[in-house]
Amino acid sequence: MAPILPGSARRVLAQHRGFLPGVVVRSNLPARTAFACRTNATAAQGSRSNQTKSQTRKFLGYAFFGIAFASLGFAAAIGPVMPKVLKLLKPLSDEESLMAYRPDNDEARQVEQHINSCDLAQKLRGTPNMRESRPHLKLPEPFRQHNLTGGTLTGPGRLTVPPLAWVEEGGKSLVTIMHIGTDVCGHPGIVHGGLLATLLDEGLARCCFEALPSKVAVTAKLEVNYRKPTKAGQYVVLRAKTTRVEGRKAWVEGHIETLVPEGETPAVLVEASGLFISPNSNALRLLSNFV
Repeated sequence: MAPILPGSARRVLAQHRGFLPGVVVRSNLPARTAFACRTNATAAQGSRSNQTKSQTRKFLGYAFFGIAFASLGFAAAIGPVMPKVLKLLKPLSDEESLMAYRPDNDEARQVEQHINSCDLAQKLRGTPNMRESRPHLKLPEPFRQHNLTGGTLTGPGRLTVPPLAWVEEGGKSLVTIMHIGTDVCGHPGIVHGGLLATLLDEGLARCCFEALPSKVAVTAKLEVNYRKPTKAGQYVVLRAKTTRVEGRKAWVEGHIETLVPEGETPAVLVEASGLFISPNSNALRLLSNFV
């Protein structure tokens, strides 16, 4: 049993208890002293708690102002580009696509006037269930710049003005009027056959879009037969007709002919037939908004 020492010795040993193992030290500190210690400890804890709350409020204040100023900065930065973003999300309607083109040179103005005033255009505008548009102008500008027919092949010497198209309701038929310039030749003065095949590929596909589930299609097969040389620098008409639809597949036939006044017989220049399939891909389905 550890010895019990008197009060004076205990106070001394309390300071050196690590050197005298086995000695029990009893405290004679008054009760009020112990209470004062506890009170001081409680006050210290309260002070630390208040300090923590103050720091938390300060942090939240800084965070609020930081988020507010960051939001204002983001809004100021994105503001100028928002109209372009909205254009990407909302493609032009058929009517808007017709108003989107303004000829910027004399040749284009002459071609535009001739196409709009020709007998065929007037007849198509009076035909029920035929919807008129400029399909390539429905593509957003950033996409159109990199599109073959809507961008690269459109302009002076090529497709002089964006082609005008009429599509029959339900994707039954299509008629497109265009002017092919003099800078797209294979043999001198003769339009390159690859360009004609490209125009037929797009025209036949666009014809059947509305007849398919996703309102867009990709080419599975295309057969082209060249009947007569197509002279450069002339007006032509592309005609297409959907002949059969089975699920996601559509078969279309069409040709390119010369544009002639009412009552005259056009010359058939190129004929084509193709199989087009509506894709399962959601990404490709988004394209239906721009065709």
